Amino acid sequence: MTITNACGWPFDAVLCDLDNVIRFYDLTRLAALERAVGLAEGTTTRVAYAPETDLPLLLGKISKQEWVEAIVLGLAGEVSEPQARELGTALAEAPFWADEVVVTMLRRMREHMPVVLVTNATLELESDLISLGLSDLADHVVSSARVGVVKPDREIYEIAAERAGADIERCLFIDDRLENIEAAVALGMTGVHYRGPEDLRRVLGFALDA
Repeated sequence: MTITNACGWPFDAVLCDLDNVIRFYDLTRLAALERAVGLAEGTTTRVAYAPETDLPLLLGKISKQEWVEAIVLGLAGEVSEPQARELGTALAEAPFWADEVVVTMLRRMREHMPVVLVTNATLELESDLISLGLSDLADHVVSSARVGVVKPDREIYEIAAERAGADIERCLFIDDRLENIEAAVALGMTGVHYRGPEDLRRVLGFALDA
């Protein structure tokens, strides 16, 4: 049996990922550059998001420019150094946009309960949210680069629940990565594996239609 709160709702807080749920990147230029130098599309992101390259960035230990230099090293032997730096820079500076459908749903939810962004992000997250016009989207932002721990480590979920002021078992967690969902569910949260706005509409309808 599902235990509900005073409003009869199954959750007291919404914890939501940022990238690939709210924010999306345009990698068109990067793909064109990869084709131009004879690389398979996705080679740069494969190197850039490998744990040894990406994790220091997400823990706030290196700057985005230092990340680009790490990408250059990772692409050594595949393209020239200037080409690798251009590829790394194209990824680091890729334009991004927010899905307004998801933003609207989360703003509606915030009228009823706390919304917390829980994201593996860089030290530039705050300025990114300002540029997107989303600095007021959530009650709290739990960024891996600020708290020094990344999903799917349990500590980042515990921090998020504490900031929401909700018991872990009363939190809804939304993410596009299954491993992050599984970690949240193991702690007692309800997880939503995000693939599109309808996944949110289905689980948040109890409040969106209120």
